[in-house]
Amino acid sequence: MGILAWIVFGLIAGIIAKLIMPGRDGGGFILTCVLGIVGAVVGGWLATLFGIGGDVTGFDLRSFLVAVVGAIVVLAIFRMVRRH
Repeated sequence: MGILAWIVFGLIAGIIAKLIMPGRDGGGFILTCVLGIVGAVVGGWLATLFGIGGDVTGFDLRSFLVAVVGAIVVLAIFRMVRRH
């Protein structure tokens, strides 16, 4: 269940990350969702690695915040890589 929850979080987190960091990234909605999923999974993995994530067994605020922060980080990295 953990990875499925991070994917669902990622879809929502990608949309929220795009709202927090508006701009033209190219790729549209689909790319935003993919970046959100990647960000949520990476954020969840890093949070678990550092002992603040734990297993995701449902939707809670802490897990959601981890997913949104992960999506914002991945979106920022994508933008930096895309510019060069």
